[in-house]
Amino acid sequence: MPHQPQTSDEIRRRWLDYFQARGHRVVPSSSLIPHDPSLLLTAAGMVQFKPYMLGDEVAPYSRAASIQKCFRTTDIDRIGVTDRHFTFFEMLGNFSFGDYFKAEAIPWAWELVTEVWGLDPALLWVTVFETDAEAAEIWSDSTEVDQSRIVRMGKEDNFWDMGAAGPCGPCSEIYFDRGPEYGEDGGPAVSEDRYVELWNLVFMQNVMDTDGQVVGDLPRRNIDTGAGLDRVAMVLQGAPSVFETDLALPLLERAQAITGVTYHQDPASDISLRVLADHARAVTFLIADGVFPTNEDRGYVLRRILRRAVRHARLLGTEGDVMGPLVETTIEIFESAYPELNSSSDFILEVATREEMAFSRTLASGLEMLDAELAGLSAGNALAGDVAFKLHDTFGFPIDLTREVASEHGQQVDQAAFDAAMEEQRERGREAARKGRQSDETTEVPALREILDEHGPTRFTGYGSTVGSGTVLAILKGAVPLAGLEAGESAELIADTTPFYGEAGGQVGDTGEITMQSGRARVVDTTHPLPDLVSHRVEVVEGHLVPGQEANFAVDAERRNQIRRNHTATHVLHWALREVLGDHVKQAGSLVAPERLRFDFNHFSAPTPDELRAVEELANSKLLTNQPVRAFETGRDYAEEIGAIAFFGDKYGDVVRVLEAGDFSRELCGGTHVDALGEIGLIRIVSEGSIGSNTRRIEAMTGGAAIADLVKQEMLLKDAAALVKANPADLPSKIEKLIGEQKKSEEAIREMRRRFAVSLAEVVAKTSLTGEADGARAVVARLDEPVELLREVAMVLRDRDNVDIVVLGSSAREKASLVSAVSTRAQDAGISASGIIAGAAKALGGGGGKGAELAIAGGPKVLEIETALDLALTEVRGALAKTPL
Repeated sequence: MPHQPQTSDEIRRRWLDYFQARGHRVVPSSSLIPHDPSLLLTAAGMVQFKPYMLGDEVAPYSRAASIQKCFRTTDIDRIGVTDRHFTFFEMLGNFSFGDYFKAEAIPWAWELVTEVWGLDPALLWVTVFETDAEAAEIWSDSTEVDQSRIVRMGKEDNFWDMGAAGPCGPCSEIYFDRGPEYGEDGGPAVSEDRYVELWNLVFMQNVMDTDGQVVGDLPRRNIDTGAGLDRVAMVLQGAPSVFETDLALPLLERAQAITGVTYHQDPASDISLRVLADHARAVTFLIADGVFPTNEDRGYVLRRILRRAVRHARLLGTEGDVMGPLVETTIEIFESAYPELNSSSDFILEVATREEMAFSRTLASGLEMLDAELAGLSAGNALAGDVAFKLHDTFGFPIDLTREVASEHGQQVDQAAFDAAMEEQRERGREAARKGRQSDETTEVPALREILDEHGPTRFTGYGSTVGSGTVLAILKGAVPLAGLEAGESAELIADTTPFYGEAGGQVGDTGEITMQSGRARVVDTTHPLPDLVSHRVEVVEGHLVPGQEANFAVDAERRNQIRRNHTATHVLHWALREVLGDHVKQAGSLVAPERLRFDFNHFSAPTPDELRAVEELANSKLLTNQPVRAFETGRDYAEEIGAIAFFGDKYGDVVRVLEAGDFSRELCGGTHVDALGEIGLIRIVSEGSIGSNTRRIEAMTGGAAIADLVKQEMLLKDAAALVKANPADLPSKIEKLIGEQKKSEEAIREMRRRFAVSLAEVVAKTSLTGEADGARAVVARLDEPVELLREVAMVLRDRDNVDIVVLGSSAREKASLVSAVSTRAQDAGISASGIIAGAAKALGGGGGKGAELAIAGGPKVLEIETALDLALTEVRGALAKTPL
C-alpha cells in the first residue's frame, strides 16, 4: 500500500503533479467572483472553463487541472449538522475539452485514489448512470473495483445538466466506506454518512432541449470532474468529520478558546462551533476576493453568513470580538496555498470586524423583539411579514436568520408578506440580474458559435491603428443570417479582422464607418457577443452590404482618442486611490466613455475632501512626468510576479496583456490607451459618492473636457463674486460675513415674531370661546393667520399660568388649519393635543399629525372652520369634565 498523504498541502501537490504528468495544464484557481454574469459566485471547478465547454471560446489547451475556490449556499442549513458539508471549499478538478474521455478518465481516477492517495480498493464504491453501460464496463474491465460495488443510479443522482438547454451527460462517482460506526451497510444508496462521496466524474456527451430531454450527442465530448478537498482530507487523515482535518480543526480549537465552550460536550453547541469554523473560512475568502457586505447579490451572501456566525457566537454566550481571531486563524491555515490572504490580512480583518461591530449593536434588541413576537404567536400562525421586514430593515437581520430563529421556536415566517414589503427595494437588483441573464442567453448565440467554429476568433488590429480592412463573414438580424443589407436598414456585421474595439472591461465600443464596393455603413456600436467575436452594429447609409466582400474599416479617431485618455486615467486614478486610501482598494466596476470616466471601488467609508484632493493631485503629478505608457503580452504567472493588478469583470487566459503606466502602475487590461501620460492632459474629479454599502463611485473628466469644466467653474466663481461685490479670492470670507449677517437678521425676525405672538396671545385670550372650568383654563379661538404663527401663539398661551389646553383655528391662505397645544399637567392626566382636534380635523376634510404636546391639522373645507372650532370646544369641555385638573 503506497504512503498516504497526511496534509492538505500534500494532497493538493499530488493531485496537480499527477495530472500535470499526464499532459494537463495546471490552471490557478479563479476568483470567487465569476466572470459569468449569470452566476453570483463560483460554485464549481468548471466555471472558469465554461466558455471552452460550450464552444464560446477556443480553449488554449485541451487538458487542464485545477484546485478551485468554491462557495455554495445550497447546504447552509446543513452546516454543522452533517459531517461533510461546508459553504466554502476547494474543488480538485481535471478537465478535457474534446480530448480524452471515459476510457482515460475512469482508470486515471482509480489510479490516483488507490495508488497515489493509497486508499484501500476494498473500501471504494462507484456509481454510474443507470443507462451508462459504457462507464460500467470501463470500471469493471479497467479497475480493481468489485462488480458488486458498481451501483447504477438514476438521473437525480448520476446525470449532470446546466439547469437549462445545452450540454449535459451522465456522471460517475467514487465513494469511500468509513465503516459500520457511521451507518448501515449497503452502499451509497443506503447511507451518505457512512459512504462519503469523494469524486464526481461528469461525462459531458449529450445535448438537452428546453423540456429537459436529451435530444442528441455533442460533436466534442468533454470531461469535468470534481473532488472536494475537505472530504478527501477527512478520509486520508482518518478524521470523524470534515471539521476535524488540518483545514478546519484549528478553527474549531480557536472557536472553543474564544467562547469557552468545549467541543463534543453538547450537540447544539457543537453545531454552533462548526458554524463558526465554516463561516470564518467563507468570510475570509469572500472578502479577499473583493466581496463587501451589502444588501444585494453576493454582498448579501457575505453579510448573511457573517451575521449568522455572530449570532451563533452569542448563542454560545460570547459577546466580544469573534470574527477577528477566526479570520486570523483561517489565514494561518490557508496562507501557504493562497499567499494573497496574508498580504490582504489587515483589510480582511478590517471589513469583517466592522461588519461584526455594526451587527452587534442591533443584534440584542432585534433578538429581543423577535423572541417577543414569536412568544406571542398562537399555534399555526406565522411570524408577520412586516415584522420580518422591520428586523431586516431596522436591525439588519437577513431573512434567512429570522427564519432560522423562528424555526428554532417551531414557527414559520410569512415569506410572501415579507417579499411584498421588500419588492420595491429589491426590484432594481432583480432587473439588473435579469438584464445580465438576457445578455447571456441571446438568441443569436447559436448562429454566432457557427461563425466562430468555422472562421475562428476575430483578429483585432486596433491597438496600433484606427483603420484597416477585412472580409465580411456574416450579416445577422437577430438569429438570422442575411444575404444583404439595404440602405436605411441596420444589423450586426461580423468580419474576420477589425480595428474596431468591442465593448469590454468597462470601455465602450468604437463607432465609425465601414465601406465596401457595394455600399457604405455607419458603425453605431461595437460589441463582443461571444468573447472571441467582434460584432459591428451597422446602419447602411449608401448602397448595400453583402457578406463575403472585402471592406475598409475606419474608427472615429477623435472619439477613440478621448476614450484612450479616459481609460489610461482610470489606471492612474486606481493607483492614486490605493496610495491614499490603502492597498485594499479594488475596482468594482467602471465606465470608460469619450466624454467622461466612472470608477467604482471598494472602501468602507467616504473619502474626506482632503483625501480626494490628494488623489487628484497625486494623479496629475504623474501626468506632468509624461512617462511612457506601454502595453505588452506575457504569461499570467509572470504578470502576477511583477504585481500586475486584475481589473473587475475582465477574464484572463494564460497569455495576458499588461498595461504599464509609467513606472508606478501595472494592470491587466485589454483596452486602448495613450502612448504617454502627458496625452491625458488633466484629470479632474467631478463627483464622489456611495452607490451601495462599502462601494464608492468617482466620476472624472480628462483632456479638453476637464479644461472646459475648469473654465466653466471659474466663470461661475467670477459671477458669484460679482453678485456679492467681491474679488474671487475674497469670496469665501465675503460669504462667511454674509451668512453671519443673515443669522443676525433671522434672529431679529424671530424675536419680532415672538413679541408679535405674545401680543396676539393677549388679544386671543380675551376672545376665547371658553372660560375657567374645574380649576383649568382652556383657550379655543379663531385667528386667521398662517399656521406657523398659530403655532407660536398657541405655545405662548399654553405656557401662561392656569392654561392647560389651547386650540386655534385659521382660514388664512385658502386653507383651514387647526393647532392644538396641551400643558404637561394635562398630558399627565391623559389629554393629548392630537386627540383634542381629531374630530375637528375630519370636519375640515383632512387630518393631522400625532402628538401629545402639540398637534397641527388641516383640510380643504375652509368654510367649515367655525364648525371645526365648535367640535374642538366640545372635545375640550368633555376632556376637562372627565379629567379635572
